[in-house]
Amino acid sequence: MSPLAHRRFLKMNGLGNEIVVLDLRGTTVRVQPREARAMAADPPSRFDQLMVIHDPETPGTDAYLRIYNTDGSESGACGNGTRCVAWALMEDHAMGRASGPDLLLETRAGLLPCRRIGEREFTVDMGRPRLNWDDIPLRDPFQDTRAIELQIGPIDAPVLHSPSVVNMGNPHAIFWVDDVESYDLARFGPMLEHHPLFPERANISLAQVTASDHIVLRVWERGAGLTKACGSAACAALVAAARKKLTGRKARVTLPGGDLLIEWRESDDHVLMTGPVALEWEGILRPELFAGAA
Repeated sequence: MSPLAHRRFLKMNGLGNEIVVLDLRGTTVRVQPREARAMAADPPSRFDQLMVIHDPETPGTDAYLRIYNTDGSESGACGNGTRCVAWALMEDHAMGRASGPDLLLETRAGLLPCRRIGEREFTVDMGRPRLNWDDIPLRDPFQDTRAIELQIGPIDAPVLHSPSVVNMGNPHAIFWVDDVESYDLARFGPMLEHHPLFPERANISLAQVTASDHIVLRVWERGAGLTKACGSAACAALVAAARKKLTGRKARVTLPGGDLLIEWRESDDHVLMTGPVALEWEGILRPELFAGAA
């Protein structure tokens, strides 16, 4: 029997981004990719990202997070999911209530400080963006990652071209368009996610700048597909827009699920993401769920 059987989970969302929070502190249990895929395929535990809470590894941190996509692959960061974890650790008594409005969470992408600023609203410090081509990473060297050579469609009339690339814990490619609804992202997304230029695959975004402080965004998320919201993509889009002088360093980013406030702080280059969380239900993982994953 899977060690995940009979364990409690929280089904949450951050701007409609489906999040499942699972607490494995006090154990040595690790979620296997096949188990994550089984959970993602079951309606009660369906997720865009699975946030698994482990005992802290670094002194001074509150917990270590492992983040899984629907295909079972691990992600370096998930801003919307991190806000959900912060709420769970601060509010949910069964997960151990944290004291004070601040948490420090660790992921494989680094440390993520979280601060509660409202009943169900949190700010996550997503750290510094990585902008060099080999940090994103890209297969080929590009000295200027504000616009790289990549296009979809005919050479003389490409449908999409010249994306900005940023790493915000995950690789992101942002295509600048006049109308995000005018493109079939479900068609282009998988092709671009797996493009040979991205050795670790990439999150693919369509970004429309409507004002110096407003970006409209749609995202094809690496390992998850079309999503209502992606916090790291919103951060990447703001950084890329500011680098291209399309916006300032602070903007509202509108995704299908709602708005995030993103600020690329000048004092230390850290990117701050502020947004809401919602608890939908809690459940218990059924043993039969993992029968086919054994």
